[in-house]
Amino acid sequence: MDEIKPIVSDSETLRPFGLCAGEFVVPDDFDDPLPEEIIEEFEPK
Repeated sequence: MDEIKPIVSDSETLRPFGLCAGEFVVPDDFDDPLPEEIIEEFEPK
């Protein structure tokens, strides 16, 4: 049986907050509904 376990790091230092700041931008329409043609790709035929 598979288990869900936390990732254990060898390092005691945490990644700094904002490490990837400016690397990508979340578009304003990120949470808008998907276009119908994309939804159709996921539906069984």
